[in-house]
Amino acid sequence: MWHLLEPLHAVLYYAPEAFEEAASLGYGVEERWPSYFPFRAAPLGAVGVERTASAFYGFSPRMVAEHIEPAWKTATPKAVLEARDRAIDRTYRAIFGDRVDSPELAEAAALARRASGFANTAGRPLAAANAELPWPEPAHLQLWRAATILREHRGDGHLAALLIADLDPAESLVSFAAIGAASVERFESRGWSPDEWAAARDRLTARGLVHPDGTATEAGRSLRQQVERHTDRLAAAPWQFLGPSDTARLVDLLGEFWVTVLGSGLLPSETTLGIGKV
Repeated sequence: MWHLLEPLHAVLYYAPEAFEEAASLGYGVEERWPSYFPFRAAPLGAVGVERTASAFYGFSPRMVAEHIEPAWKTATPKAVLEARDRAIDRTYRAIFGDRVDSPELAEAAALARRASGFANTAGRPLAAANAELPWPEPAHLQLWRAATILREHRGDGHLAALLIADLDPAESLVSFAAIGAASVERFESRGWSPDEWAAARDRLTARGLVHPDGTATEAGRSLRQQVERHTDRLAAAPWQFLGPSDTARLVDLLGEFWVTVLGSGLLPSETTLGIGKV
């Protein structure tokens, strides 16, 4: 379900319509980060560097500061949330065309919204913040909102799994790159310096989790498998409550929209999420 829903959420951070909405608020659009941080953090309110870095976890605090410190001077969280909805409305209409008003999308939205209602948001700040927002009226915006709640619910749980594994933000990325989830170069987008990356690798090497060349040991692979199992367990409740029949129906309904998003060419071929690799 994560593999199916994540592209429906993540297209926000790459679509030209989203960049246009961000630019209308005054954000830079030469790269995606000036809009990514406010778009994702806005449900939390005008949060500062520490709270944003805590919720986003894997990003260097310097990178968070670079983008979140000016974010709320440029636009209020309310304005960002309104722009976010406009961006998704325009993006989905551009990608899906007439299918945006189809009964299949409406049914998928209703099922995804039901599933998101079963997401326990205790201890999950990003999921809770998105769940607390008023629901938009159009079905395609409800689909995106539900996908967002569910992916942030999973993401918040993933951070708990990383904490249990005693992996700090930099170590979480080094250990993930070590098992081949994505290239080291891809993880450079999270803002850690070469020295910070090397220091995290050295800490993991001392724990017997990573070889000096940066590849995972058997113990390192085992620990990452535990992280993924814990993440899956913590993310399972919405689908258990939705039930196997309705979950299977949602899978069938999402298929064409998932394929269309992937076929749009908007999403990168390699991400730091490890989709398709873990």
